[in-house]
Amino acid sequence: MLVLGVDPGSNVTGFGLVEKKNGRLACVHSGFIRPPGKAPFYQRIHYIFREIGEVIRCYGPREMAIEDLFYAKNVKSSLKLAHARGAILVAAVQNGVGIFEYTPLEIKKSVVGYGRASKEQVRAMVQVILKLKSDFALDTSDALATAICHLNWARFDKLTTAQNSRRSKK
Repeated sequence: MLVLGVDPGSNVTGFGLVEKKNGRLACVHSGFIRPPGKAPFYQRIHYIFREIGEVIRCYGPREMAIEDLFYAKNVKSSLKLAHARGAILVAAVQNGVGIFEYTPLEIKKSVVGYGRASKEQVRAMVQVILKLKSDFALDTSDALATAICHLNWARFDKLTTAQNSRRSKK
């Protein structure tokens, strides 16, 4: 299964495609989207929408995992983040991709084992899990971590469903 992980942002949006095959996780492609900084805000949001749509069309993931909104002290920043998330969600829906949302705490726990891990700790664990040698942007590693989290939860959900199914047959 190929999953697109996204770490939304109005200035930088990280993305990462992680594939699970034969129980192993592998990074297929990753990077970040950086809209032109001097462009009006609405054009930056449209840029994110177009670029995420292009990634989806190019690689064809069936599912997308995205970081859920969290409460921030700066309301203006939260609103800008919400706009970026909205553009990403619409791009996924428009391309028929299933959407799954995870809190930053869930993502960090899934990848690092500790919900208050630093971005650098997340990046280090992503490199270990995906056997990556090169360093990459923190936004990109957060996106890859989001995809890993989803693949871990998907495995857990399938296991739980199978166990519950067996119990109900007894």
